Amino acid sequence: MILHGYWRSTTAYRVRIALNLKGLPYDQEPHDLRTGAQRDAAYRLLNPQALVPTLETDDSGVLTQSPAILEWLEERHPAPPLLPPDREARVVVRAMAALVACDIHPLNNLRVLETLRSELAASEAQVQAWIARWIGDGFTALEALIARHGEGFAFGDTPSLADCHLVPQLYSAERFGVALAPYPRLVAAGERARALPAFAAAHPDCQPDADR
Repeated sequence: MILHGYWRSTTAYRVRIALNLKGLPYDQEPHDLRTGAQRDAAYRLLNPQALVPTLETDDSGVLTQSPAILEWLEERHPAPPLLPPDREARVVVRAMAALVACDIHPLNNLRVLETLRSELAASEAQVQAWIARWIGDGFTALEALIARHGEGFAFGDTPSLADCHLVPQLYSAERFGVALAPYPRLVAAGERARALPAFAAAHPDCQPDADR
């Protein structure tokens, strides 16, 4: 498999974690979002949306959108599972993942931040306040869910799709200087996950295209 991504992309980070947890080999094809490499015509043939990640597979063609890729990985390579066996528990894990994927990340991705700066003339202080606002709202909800369902990890006592989403978003919060003191359970779950080799190897700083 070939994973098209960018070292700091939290969506590509999610997929790297899942691939590593499942022990699946893959090559990486980087696209520097800062230079607009993802808008190259050749890449648009793979992903018409010109976003990362994209996963090229041997048997299922080209996959886009990280939540869909993660669900494909879970179905195609079910061991070790990243969703619990209980139906109601799976709903909770998917809801925790969607809280990040749908309600935090889209408001703070590169396209949105660039629009705030270039089209709405937002100052850097205003951009930082925007980032902190949406991460804070999401983390407040996640903190409550982890308190209710976590047993070391975001949900239960083993890594799940919730952790695949939480850890990259925690990295983003740290990168942008968001205060994390109000979220002790969330931080503890993230730290436990990041201590695992699969998560550590997926960290942005460990990727071949990372700034050195």
